[in-house]
Amino acid sequence: MQVNTVATAPIAGQKPGTSGLRKKTRVFMQPHYLENFVQSIIDAIGGVAGKVLVLGGDGRYWNDRAAQVILRMCAAQGARRMIVGQNALLSTPAASHLIRKRGADGGFILSASHNPGGEDADFGLKFNSANGGPAPESLTERIHAQTQRIAAYQILEAQDVDLSRIGTTELAETEVEIVNPVSDYAALMETLFDFDLIRRALSNGLTLRFDAMHAVTGPYATEILERRLGAAAGSVVNARPLPDFGGGHPDPNPVWAADLVGLMMGDDAPDFAAASDGDGDRNMILGRGVYVTPSDSLAVLAANAHLAPGYARGLAGVARSMPTSRAADLVAQKAGIAHFETPTGWKFFGNLLDDGRATLCGEESAGTGSDHVREKDGLWAVLLWLNILAHRGEPVQRIMAAHWAEYGRNYYSRHDYEAVPTEAADALIAALRAQLPGLPGRSHDGLTIESAEDFSYLDPVDGSRTNGQGIRILFTDGSRIVLRLSGTGTEGATLRVYLERYQPPEGALDLALDDALAPVIAAADALARIRELTGRQAPDVTT
Repeated sequence: MQVNTVATAPIAGQKPGTSGLRKKTRVFMQPHYLENFVQSIIDAIGGVAGKVLVLGGDGRYWNDRAAQVILRMCAAQGARRMIVGQNALLSTPAASHLIRKRGADGGFILSASHNPGGEDADFGLKFNSANGGPAPESLTERIHAQTQRIAAYQILEAQDVDLSRIGTTELAETEVEIVNPVSDYAALMETLFDFDLIRRALSNGLTLRFDAMHAVTGPYATEILERRLGAAAGSVVNARPLPDFGGGHPDPNPVWAADLVGLMMGDDAPDFAAASDGDGDRNMILGRGVYVTPSDSLAVLAANAHLAPGYARGLAGVARSMPTSRAADLVAQKAGIAHFETPTGWKFFGNLLDDGRATLCGEESAGTGSDHVREKDGLWAVLLWLNILAHRGEPVQRIMAAHWAEYGRNYYSRHDYEAVPTEAADALIAALRAQLPGLPGRSHDGLTIESAEDFSYLDPVDGSRTNGQGIRILFTDGSRIVLRLSGTGTEGATLRVYLERYQPPEGALDLALDDALAPVIAAADALARIRELTGRQAPDVTT
């Protein structure tokens, strides 16, 4: 087999975002584009000679072809072993677990997460480090620097590896091990949760629906929920991973999983429902007649995690991204454990988890997880909810009401303005940033501003500082507005506006969300001039 050294040149725009590089699929399919980025990763990690690496993805369009390119490039440069999910499939949390279990040096994950898939949709690639977590900023900066000076890449001239057959083969001097993508992950879940208890609850009438959204969690949910736990056949729907996710948008929220929400608000709803996203690291939780926001879900899981065997000793701490509501903070404060507020991006939880400072972590964008891996984990959250339901014997709606009665309620919503022209989005943030020093003390719609700042994070473990992570405006009654530009889109800019209003336990806990947030929404538009500067009269997506 011949190793080819291919001359190339830097390609603009290959800067990893909060979780790797995401672009239109056709962009990745351009000559040298994928190869340039993969070579830059290899160079940034000091080469792959003698290393063991994991490879897999969410099965979206071009996943299989990209996997073959990565295999040939790693083999050309001396990788000792490549551990690959069968058919190049691995959910992101399963990949994280596999890296950790097998002591790998890292892994390539092919996914654009919750973004649509297809030739005219989105593709992505990220590198996870030896701890199983997303590459830290220090590494993504090195990768970006390499993309700006790359002159050549190396790739093996060889036939495709048959990734459908479990077992071991050789690619030049590299051992390629094809593994069942589900088995190791499912075994891990059995160590964390009381499968016997959940199994009894299901046999005694607890009903559920899990929507895999034609994404990677289909095989995982079918194996765990139906085969190992005994949920009724058909409880997992849209279970077959498809390259275009069945033409849908694999983002588990009330907009893109509207059919599931409609089912749960109807007369024939099961007791519990959930959905996960493209690569299996996000989740949506519903009970009969109730949608649980990701922020509330994190708080409820933190308050009840001790009911599951894997967390029976209690939690070391709870961490959340800054835009996520402060509901989990209230749980941590009452429990007397640490709570942390980090920038958006799961990589910022890595140091806290590795150092034993946090056990549970969560983001408002439907990601929750724990120290069992170094990624958010959609199916893990579903299983923890099932463990709680089975132990408490109460419906989701009653659990939520009891939680708010104890801790108060953080009414919360996120408004997304998608594909905003980058210049307009940058101008809005710049104009608001310029106002910050003069905002404290001002009032809008009955709310008085207590503080206003551009969020900066000091990592308590390694002392690194991360600046410019979003503008947050805090009001004296505990309400908040947060504005930031997202790094997960592939066109223009996505402006995310996070709105939160707190009601104490003795306050109004059953308001309609729009009524509860009305003054905060009005204040956000007045302060940021959203409609004026974006030209949008309403958000594209509200969650």
